[in-house]
Amino acid sequence: MHKKCFFVVLILLAAGSAMAQSVLKGTVYESGTNNRMPNVFIRDNNNKQITITDNSGNFGIKTETGHLLIFDSPGFVSDTLYLVDLSPKKIVMVTKTIALREVSINSTRQAFDPHKEYPEIYTKSKVYIMSPTSWFSKEGKDARKLKRYFVTEEQERHVDAVFTRAYVGSIVPLKGHELEDFMTLYRPSYAFIRSNNSESLAVYINDSYKKYLALPPEKRHLPKLTSDVKSLK
Repeated sequence: MHKKCFFVVLILLAAGSAMAQSVLKGTVYESGTNNRMPNVFIRDNNNKQITITDNSGNFGIKTETGHLLIFDSPGFVSDTLYLVDLSPKKIVMVTKTIALREVSINSTRQAFDPHKEYPEIYTKSKVYIMSPTSWFSKEGKDARKLKRYFVTEEQERHVDAVFTRAYVGSIVPLKGHELEDFMTLYRPSYAFIRSNNSESLAVYINDSYKKYLALPPEKRHLPKLTSDVKSLK
């Protein structure tokens, strides 16, 4: 009798655990448009589950109420969502207006290392000649998408570490929002940063400032974001 009760309790606990952690589904959109966003990186900050949106901006992730989800995409402000329920979500991503992740080159902040943080992604992304499932499985395809995202994220962080407000502000006579708009309009690519030294970057910034001054005043400023743009259910 006691054994039967024990097994019943185990079954109930397993069922409760399965119900507690379900798959949350949703869609990610670009702010101010109806554009759906592919390749948005999504991380559950509690259970460390990760996924990425498909070509239609849709996603599904194993999670549960009370967890915090983080949405990342290069060029957009990271968004967070605290789950009060598991109903389908509509997430709105806002375009960055400045290099928000400004990092000092001498900073002690640990560099982003996806190989250490998400080693399972690199394992799942491998393609084996004798294993067709490694080519076509959804898990493998998602892992390869995440690898590409990680590469882009590392590149963007490298640009942020070099093209800082302090450095650019030491070259051009701009401050505040004007400096932020200038940096957004003339942000260099990762390829440029990698192939040029500090002297070349200074020349690029000076040339860009001349172009900036040649713009009509209304073209020098980016649209201000409204304060009511948030993640929606």
